[in-house]
Amino acid sequence: MRTFTPSLLAAGLALSLTAPAWAEANAQEAMNKAGCLACHSADKKIVGPSFKDIAAKYKGQDVVATLMQKVRTGGKGNFGPVPMAPNGPEKISDPDLRAAVEFILKR
Repeated sequence: MRTFTPSLLAAGLALSLTAPAWAEANAQEAMNKAGCLACHSADKKIVGPSFKDIAAKYKGQDVVATLMQKVRTGGKGNFGPVPMAPNGPEKISDPDLRAAVEFILKR
């Protein structure tokens, strides 16, 4: 029978607690590289809505796929008259885009 030592258990717990922080940092880096932060910020409108406003609008809704599609195709009218340009996979990969949308919706 195997037993876990306290130090092994503590190491495992520490790794599991840092995973969300790592995922958030990864999402933020992907958004930075893709240029999202030129028009959006965490808590104030720049050209596009803030992440806080996006999260509030879609709170409690299962909209990850819908928002990923909006980012891909661009559009206008959801948060005002300024259109959002399309952002293809060459700008931000599907996994990075999913991570970014999930990060934004948790604000």
